[in-house]
Amino acid sequence: MKEANKKKEEKIKELQEFISRFSANASKSKQATSRKRALEKIQLDEIKPSSRKYPYIDFRPNREIGNEVLTVENLSKTIDGVKVLDNISFIAGHDDKIAFVGSCELAKTTLFQILAGEMEPDEGNYKWGVTTSQSYFPKDNTKIFDNDLQIADWLTQFSEIKDATYVRGFLGRMLFAGEDGVKHMRVLSGGEKVRVLLSRMMIEGSNILILDEPTDHLDMESITALNNGLMKFPGVILFASRDHQVVQTTANRIIEFLPNGSMIDKTTTYDEYLESDEMARKRQVYSTSNAQEEDD
Repeated sequence: MKEANKKKEEKIKELQEFISRFSANASKSKQATSRKRALEKIQLDEIKPSSRKYPYIDFRPNREIGNEVLTVENLSKTIDGVKVLDNISFIAGHDDKIAFVGSCELAKTTLFQILAGEMEPDEGNYKWGVTTSQSYFPKDNTKIFDNDLQIADWLTQFSEIKDATYVRGFLGRMLFAGEDGVKHMRVLSGGEKVRVLLSRMMIEGSNILILDEPTDHLDMESITALNNGLMKFPGVILFASRDHQVVQTTANRIIEFLPNGSMIDKTTTYDEYLESDEMARKRQVYSTSNAQEEDD
């Protein structure tokens, strides 16, 4: 519609210029009159304002991150008899935005829970840098919302500034305006729960974000707002997401967990990673060796 209006505006300008130039010219008067009639028939389409509402997501760290961020050494974890992490090691730098991919979702969730201090590894260790602070978005938020607090009161717990107006401002950014700010945690929808957790991450002001499938339950407007917030975040991000666009535009490093608990680590964009012959060969090596182990 905007493009159509632009063309009409150009035509209107062209007709007006002709009329202004030649209306007093006897030899051109008929043409000028004809153009006046054409001008009267042109109507711009009414552009209705969009009814879509976009949250405003802006993660601002309270402290700049140092060079030492995260060191993971030989982490292993077995769950229900299955080894989901097998001797995992990597170092995260202060410019890293790492997307964890692969078919084994449990491996990603387990790593995030260990790094967030919610689970102990069977073997190995990890160390956060002294300048780091972490905010964690869990895949399963059931326990978090199992209470009768109003969302504004719950969010206040995580704010250094306890002023109600200040806290409500973060909820307002996430479309909890007016009476929505006094909704109780237990009755929120899936999308509302996600927006509340993102409000917490914003108000905490951490310089490291750990997000496990944050786009689940979000509408397109909220996913777009989150995507924009992640792209401009100046800290470190460790995340998993099913949204291809979010991974492609956010990540500068890919770690893929393979079904045997090992991993592939590559500094690259997601699309380049998927198209890489080198990565395909590594997966093939795993598949071949795994098949041989099963035959043995």
